[in-house]
Amino acid sequence: MSKKHPIISVTGSSGAGTTTVKSTFDQIFRREGIKAVSIEGDAFHRYNRADMKTELAARKAAGDETFSHFSFDANVLDELENVFRSYGATGTGKTRHYVHDDEEAATWGVAPGEFTDWHELETGSDLLFYEGLHGAVVSDGINVARHADLKIGVVPVINLEWTQKIHRDKASRGYSTEAVTDTILRRMHAYVHCICPQFVETDVNFQRVPVVDTSNPFCARWIPTADESLVVIRFKNPRGIDFPYLTSMIQGSWMSRANSIVIPGGKLDLAMQLIFTPMVHRLVAESRKA
Repeated sequence: MSKKHPIISVTGSSGAGTTTVKSTFDQIFRREGIKAVSIEGDAFHRYNRADMKTELAARKAAGDETFSHFSFDANVLDELENVFRSYGATGTGKTRHYVHDDEEAATWGVAPGEFTDWHELETGSDLLFYEGLHGAVVSDGINVARHADLKIGVVPVINLEWTQKIHRDKASRGYSTEAVTDTILRRMHAYVHCICPQFVETDVNFQRVPVVDTSNPFCARWIPTADESLVVIRFKNPRGIDFPYLTSMIQGSWMSRANSIVIPGGKLDLAMQLIFTPMVHRLVAESRKA
């Protein structure tokens, strides 16, 4: 953690909804005149798309059915921690981009499934923003979590997360339901051992809970809408959180525990704006004093 160069880390698995949280933060940064530099978790995968397929085949042939992008050894987490450490100390560091599709390839000049070269982050920023799979990892020899000043977990209930992933991968990547199901099964071991433990480290967790039947996500015809959901917001340390203010500003919300508030799903953006705008202001004000 660094007073001078703060870091915000948003962590969640594939299909969890971290991109939505990033969009809200982008609004906050733009509105409040805060200069943020961003890094993406996919940039720290160990393998490009072709090499990952080769590694998956080799692992499967060796009897390992659990290897996936969620796995620690499928990522260069030492490099991720180095970026966090470097930014906290100097306000800069190195990152790269993983190119997902033809549109991104046109932007970066690199074929889909490949990485750009490593490059320095833009200087003069107010904070660093991370969004990806491993932003709060604590494991043997790696402690990414200790470098982040604000850690946020995005964790829909599991059936909803699977529904969202299936629909996203079919729509944007052309995968079949069977292919996405195979990916979910292969990732389950790492989901339990690599992803879930991070949500103990996070300062704020957002868990979306549908209020419609999602008992079989593998044949769900559509994703439950925001209005068909509730969101549980859990604060690791509720000290300083003005719950009466939040419940008065967010219609239909209530306290479920001393550190948790439940809101209608359609109020998620408002809740994040109310919760994180003062937090971001505090981080930036302290960094400028330092």
